[in-house]
Amino acid sequence: MNSKSNFLFVEFPKLLESLDPLAERVWGTMNVHQMIEHMSYSVRMANGKDIYQLVTPLDKLPIVRDFMLSDKEFRPNTKNSLLGETPNPAKFENIQDSIDELKQELNNFKKYFEENPNTTLMNPFFGELNFEQWTHLLHKHAIHHLKQFGVQV
Repeated sequence: MNSKSNFLFVEFPKLLESLDPLAERVWGTMNVHQMIEHMSYSVRMANGKDIYQLVTPLDKLPIVRDFMLSDKEFRPNTKNSLLGETPNPAKFENIQDSIDELKQELNNFKKYFEENPNTTLMNPFFGELNFEQWTHLLHKHAIHHLKQFGVQV
C-alpha cells in the first residue's frame, strides 16, 4: 500500500475519530459531522455507488485534471457546484456511525477496484479516474477538510 492509500484507509479514519466533534472550523460552513458525511459522498463516487455526469467543459478538462493530479492543495472555501450554499444536515445522529459509514465506503472503494482493476469511474469535475487517480484525489480532499478544522498533516 502506498503512502496515500495508507493515509486514506488507516490514518484518516483515526484522525477523524480523534477530532473533537465540536472543533471550530477555520473556514467553510460544514461542521465536523457534516464534513465526515461529505467525505462519504465523495467516496461513493469513487466506488461506483453514486454516478454523475461530467460537468467540466471538455476544453477545460486538461487544466483541471493537471491541478487534480498535482500536489497543489484545494484552496479554502473551494466551491462545489454540485452542493448548495448550506451543508446537508447530518444523516446519522451519532458521529461514530458517520465515521463507520465512511470506513465502509472506503472498503467498498478498495474492493471495487480490486475486482475491476482496469476500469475507471467518472468524477464530475475531473473526468474518468482509475484507482490511483481516485486515491490521489480522495487524499487531497481529505487533507483539505482536515485543515478546515485545524488538523495539520
